Amino acid sequence: MADKIFENAKSRHTISLLVENRFGALTRIAGLFSGRGFNIDSLTVAPTVDPSISRMTIVTRDNGQIIEQVIKQLRKLIDVIKVVDLCEEDYVEREMALIKVESEPENRAEVLRIVDIFRGKIVDVSATTYTLEITGDEEKLGALINLLKPIGIIEIARTGKVALGRGNKVLKL
Repeated sequence: MADKIFENAKSRHTISLLVENRFGALTRIAGLFSGRGFNIDSLTVAPTVDPSISRMTIVTRDNGQIIEQVIKQLRKLIDVIKVVDLCEEDYVEREMALIKVESEPENRAEVLRIVDIFRGKIVDVSATTYTLEITGDEEKLGALINLLKPIGIIEIARTGKVALGRGNKVLKL
């Protein structure tokens, strides 16, 4: 699975936006992508320190020329305050996943060992399942998922990528 995750990594773009936290902003931005036949691999949105402004992180893929066009068009949308293609600078990214796995008596110790190695947490326990929480980059999550597959993954929920520029690089208004 990790190989499939990274097969088009070179054409992936992480776009960070500051947008006005208003009704319809997400629809207009997503519509811009779908209207051009662009797939969104992941999308996260949450308010910033200022509740009237939200940060959006969009992961998509295509060649740079088309991305440039999309970024120019995003900047023209009324709700968009600032747009940055983070792939053009150093940035930190993380994703969180909840993974429900089988926890039969013969594999419980193995699941706990794997979770510990990946610095994850067990957030729910039942007689037959563990629910794990793991945070990291896409590669880390992919590696954990590959190790847990033989044990028995029941469900996965992932947040999508969140990202910020490194150091003093700030997406300011």
